[in-house]
Amino acid sequence: MDLVEIAPNAEPPVCKVMDYSKYKYEQDRKAKAARKKQVRVEVKEMKFRPKIDVGDYETKKNHVMRFLRKGARVKITIMFRGREMAHPEQGLNVLDRLAEDLRPYATVEQQPKMEGRNMHMLVAPIRGAFDREEPQDEGEGNNQKKGR
Repeated sequence: MDLVEIAPNAEPPVCKVMDYSKYKYEQDRKAKAARKKQVRVEVKEMKFRPKIDVGDYETKKNHVMRFLRKGARVKITIMFRGREMAHPEQGLNVLDRLAEDLRPYATVEQQPKMEGRNMHMLVAPIRGAFDREEPQDEGEGNNQKKGR
């Protein structure tokens, strides 16, 4: 048995007689169980260009939807090159269009922000948004896979 100081700042300090090694072992087990139950939120990234075509936009939007369905946040990046830097409103239009398309499924956590040659936006999934639509999407996904 050991004499362990429980509350050193109290008046008078509080001590307890206990088996310290057993106490440390139990604390480690509790900490390990807490880490096991903890949910790590992933942040995925999808890169767009300001002059993206309709087909490419739809494909990338579907990838973003897949990430959101799995519960991950998605960082959307618009990459500007050369003279595209003179027209950041084109990138903003792409992000606004994407935010509007994802409105039923995701919320914009971080508004579009320009950093150097890139513009970023962060979206997070809405809880339960995919529950009511799941069977229809699976059917569409199967048809797409068969067509490839």
